[in-house]
Amino acid sequence: MIVRDRLSGLFRKYFLILFVAVSAPVAISGLVEARFSYWDQRARLDQLLGVQAASAASEIHDFIFGIADQLGWLIQTPWTSQPDEGRKTDALRLFRQAPAVVSLTLLDNNFKERLHVARIGLNRIDSQIDRSDDPLVRTAQSNRIAFSAISLNRGSEPYMTIAVVGNRRAVGGIIAEVNLKLIWNVIAAIKVGNAGHAFVLDRAGWLIAHPDISLVLRGAEEATSRPFRAIRDKISNAGPSLATGVDLRGDAVAAVAAEVAGPDWTVVVQQPLSEAFAPIYRAFWRTISLLVIGTLFAGLLAYALARKMTSPIRILEEGTKRIGSGDFGHRISIQTGDEFQRLANAFNQMSSQLALAQQHQQQIERLKRFFAPQVADLIDKSGDDSVLDGRRTEVVVIFCDLRGFTAFSAEAAPEQVIQVLSDYYEAVGRVITQHEATLINFTGDGLMVLVNAPVAVSEPELKALDISIEMQNTVQLLMNDWRICGFNIGFGVGLASGAATVGRIGYQDRFDYTAIGSVVNLASRLCASAADGEILLNAELAEAIGCRRAISARGNRRLKGFGDAVPVFNVAFPRGKPAMNKAGRRNDECHELCASITPNGDA
Repeated sequence: MIVRDRLSGLFRKYFLILFVAVSAPVAISGLVEARFSYWDQRARLDQLLGVQAASAASEIHDFIFGIADQLGWLIQTPWTSQPDEGRKTDALRLFRQAPAVVSLTLLDNNFKERLHVARIGLNRIDSQIDRSDDPLVRTAQSNRIAFSAISLNRGSEPYMTIAVVGNRRAVGGIIAEVNLKLIWNVIAAIKVGNAGHAFVLDRAGWLIAHPDISLVLRGAEEATSRPFRAIRDKISNAGPSLATGVDLRGDAVAAVAAEVAGPDWTVVVQQPLSEAFAPIYRAFWRTISLLVIGTLFAGLLAYALARKMTSPIRILEEGTKRIGSGDFGHRISIQTGDEFQRLANAFNQMSSQLALAQQHQQQIERLKRFFAPQVADLIDKSGDDSVLDGRRTEVVVIFCDLRGFTAFSAEAAPEQVIQVLSDYYEAVGRVITQHEATLINFTGDGLMVLVNAPVAVSEPELKALDISIEMQNTVQLLMNDWRICGFNIGFGVGLASGAATVGRIGYQDRFDYTAIGSVVNLASRLCASAADGEILLNAELAEAIGCRRAISARGNRRLKGFGDAVPVFNVAFPRGKPAMNKAGRRNDECHELCASITPNGDA
């Protein structure tokens, strides 16, 4: 069945396109060939340039150390206190044997200058200049030979100083200044292809040798040396393989480097990429031509099939837009017998499920607006909302609000008012949710909470009182921070128990759950009469609590809406949770305050 569906649906259509389209195999074979050809050519180029660079580095090394070996012959015999004309003759002979040497300075066993001979300039004999603290001489004492950094004579010609110390202290040492322009002969002889060449940089990145001698003579210019340093740095980052960069003219080049041991120079051999990868470029353009032809042919076939697929795709697009906009009753109708039809059926099923999920979510949100989440989940899982029907039952009503909030809101900034209310509602809301009470409504800074409706609980009076105590504890902690900020705000709670009518009220599009009766009015008036930190309750609730909490009588008070004075009781407000015994009583207060409450509520 699965195979038959595939052969009659999109599988067959795409299979025919891929089968007749020659672009894919041509593209794969061309790309694979180009890739391997590129790596082969790169490996050959890496090997070729590497050999040239290593050869040039070896020749330069031999050139430099050849001069150092010749210098060593001048410091074979110990020094005496008498002038030595023979050493001067040997020094002049070295000038003929080593044309790169510009000047020689011979040092005795105390590394004081005994003879200075120069091609250009004055000679010095027995000047006794102390060269022992010369950094180059000190390095040569440790390594027997030392090389200085490159200096530019008259701002153009690269010079280097070589210091050689004999194998015995008695023979002293020698310092030679060397003109490096002669390295040009080594570099100029390196040719890679038609345009490839080599150049030499010192440790700091200054150009020492290049086939174009004018660039060497401009070595002090930062603009001249910067492109060469950039190529060397790219080679260092690339590791042992070749790297690509840009030469002085802005052309892309491939380059390989080799180090010249001793003076710490770098020989770089480079070749323009246009020349190095010319065979690859020719093969690449051949592949591109075949790809263009194959793609055009495949595009014509795909276009013919795409026209047949346009209609169901457009229907799917319009249908998904309507479903996405919330029209879950819309149905997509496609009769093609392939995957499009199955996709449309899947969308229709999804739309039905979304409609049910939306109704379910709206019901849950309505329940959670005035029920504890646990009660809302219970109604949702059982599917029975009969608990919301109107009935007469015993409830405990809790009212609470902030003292002095009206004056505070008139003087404080709007941001401060909103922040205080947010912290306040967050604090009392956690308490209400934790104890699974029902939040009926909140207006401004006031809250109305219902206990024992719509779902009955055990000992609702005790639970309501514990909720009130915990709310006082929580809000009093908040008020400590408010008072630091200069906010003079208090918090009072009033609660009453008695019979009330509870149920849903409202109209078709909006229902609320509430309680109606004198007990509601009484709890509201008690809350209005409560001072900051007080929890006031009626006699019926005080009698139901009995000795399980520390309750004290506050006498009879006249409350608005009640003809006779109403007995009022107060909960001793502890800061934090009071210590309770196993029966829920405070060990230090319960028995003392129990006698103050009589059955009729009088103290």
